Amino acid sequence: MMPLNLADIGESNTIKRIGGSPEVKKHLENLGFVVGGDVTVINQMGGNIIVRVKESRVAIGSDMARKIMI
Repeated sequence: MMPLNLADIGESNTIKRIGGSPEVKKHLENLGFVVGGDVTVINQMGGNIIVRVKESRVAIGSDMARKIMI
């Protein structure tokens, strides 16, 4: 298991765990990040990560990406 911010660009991964406070977990869930869901890193720039999750593209900061374990 490793944090999402260490994933390779273009590689599809399965979310295994989401950490953080209950508010952070709920926010990530609202964006589509759920345990068992697929996530693909599209690009990384300036500490931000663009990912494809549930047929959508979402940009998150590296601090949030570290809370998502794949």
